[in-house]
Amino acid sequence: MEKIRKKLFLAAVCLLFVFFHMTAPARAQSLAAIEKGVYIGETDVSGMTAEQAEQAVEAYLEEIRDLSLVLHVAEGEEITVKAGDMGLSWENPEVAAEAVGLGKKGNMVQRYKALRDLQHENKIYELSFDFDKELIRQILEEQCSQFNVEAVDAVLTKTAAGFSVTPGQTGILVDEETSAEKIYSYLTDEWDFQNGAVDLVVKVDEPRGSEEELAKVKDVLGSFTTNFKSSGRSRVGNIENGCRLISGTTLYPGDEFSMYEMVAPFTAENGYYMAGSYLNGRVVDSLGGGICQVSTTLYNAVLLAELEVTERHNHSMIVSYVEPSADAAIAESAGKDFRFVNNLEHPVYIDGVVADKNITFTIYGSETRAAGRQVTYESEVVSVINPNSDIIHTDVAMPLGQVVTEAAHIGYKANLWKVVKENGVEVSREKINSSSYKMVPRTATVGLSTNDVNAYNEMLAAVATNNIDHVKNVAAALSQSAASAPPAEQPAAEQPPAEQPPAEQPPAEQPPAEQPPAEQPPAEQPPAEQAPAEQPAAEQPPAEQPAADQPLMDLPPAEQNFAEPMQVQ
Repeated sequence: MEKIRKKLFLAAVCLLFVFFHMTAPARAQSLAAIEKGVYIGETDVSGMTAEQAEQAVEAYLEEIRDLSLVLHVAEGEEITVKAGDMGLSWENPEVAAEAVGLGKKGNMVQRYKALRDLQHENKIYELSFDFDKELIRQILEEQCSQFNVEAVDAVLTKTAAGFSVTPGQTGILVDEETSAEKIYSYLTDEWDFQNGAVDLVVKVDEPRGSEEELAKVKDVLGSFTTNFKSSGRSRVGNIENGCRLISGTTLYPGDEFSMYEMVAPFTAENGYYMAGSYLNGRVVDSLGGGICQVSTTLYNAVLLAELEVTERHNHSMIVSYVEPSADAAIAESAGKDFRFVNNLEHPVYIDGVVADKNITFTIYGSETRAAGRQVTYESEVVSVINPNSDIIHTDVAMPLGQVVTEAAHIGYKANLWKVVKENGVEVSREKINSSSYKMVPRTATVGLSTNDVNAYNEMLAAVATNNIDHVKNVAAALSQSAASAPPAEQPAAEQPPAEQPPAEQPPAEQPPAEQPPAEQPPAEQPPAEQAPAEQPAAEQPPAEQPAADQPLMDLPPAEQNFAEPMQVQ
């Protein structure tokens, strides 16, 4: 009996071996495929491999990426975006491998239970996806900003009777940060994979300034005037234009004023003309020359109003419409600007006036300083650097002896002090700024164009002395010598009768009385009639050829008197 049982056992083992060997391929394929009734999100992945399941889910996501989401901004205002534009991505692709293992992993009981459950109910794996918050913000910034209506602050206008108030206007703005979070939350928590809509968060932008608040702007906080009586028409026009662009500005507490932003661009279309300005230690014509006198005048009014100066630069060379260190230059190429902040508790108003070649800026506000408080500013010159030589250039294209000069510029180092007195007693003294101004020697360009070798060499010798005054004297002497020379170049003897036979010029037509030698005195060839080369510019009166203290450029008063030291009070 025992032998029979052993034989039966061996037979069963052999049968099982043959069965497993014959069914191995089918079982291997079954182990790699997902059981029937398994879904990943909305996608049926039954019978698929993990790779096939991933491809099926990606195809589904590609379809829903094309679904639309309408973003409502306000009544009648909306934009439509695609889900894919907001960065829709599949976050759990590993779920495909997990689906393949259902009913094939774990012990026999676990596998059996998983397969029995599939016979009664489908297994749905969660499809996890996400969106790109940054892309959502970019969409709002780029497409919804068109619906923003910024508030318009109330503004003041100065009239003959005082000030009038123009009320502000309320605005609406899309709250991009909050709206982006709302869209993201909807897509990740509420979206049903259909076309949808979201109402964006809109906030009201209230204007600044009430009539009651602006009514307090009536006191003069600071006022300053500079003069430009010696300026030419173009520079005057630039000063008037700059004043016009600034006048009427209302600054609320915390506002920063930029001189450059207010008056730029420096173009003819913006009202500017060519006039003298400083560049690399020289005076050159540029659009807007003279605008720095506008910024300087405003700077001093701001100082007196005790507003907070956040950026100020001195000129490269000294000016004389204010004392040293009391100027404020702006320069587009050098990145110089004049900026200040309204650091007061109430709005301020800037009023600019140009009259009788004076420019005045007055800053109005609500005076809160004590009645006995007095603020003044004192300029302190620390050092003076006087030019001790000339610089001379030659130009063979200019007539011999013509001399064009550019004024010398005295160098300065200076400080500006703020002095505060209360009831006539000084209570504080504070250094506001320090400034350095370049020293630039007097320069001249001398003409050398001539056919007279002796005169040419004499002028070169004068240039070699490096003394502009000596060059001018030599130029004047050469001009005088040329002017007083006898009229040997065109004597009457050069036109003998042989060259003009009687047949061509009969006596009746040209009687001797009309052109006798006695009627051709030197007065017929006076100096004024000589060619330009024989009458260099040096012969013109000083008023037409100014000396070093009167450059040809249309410059402010300081730039027309650089050779004289500035007197500091």
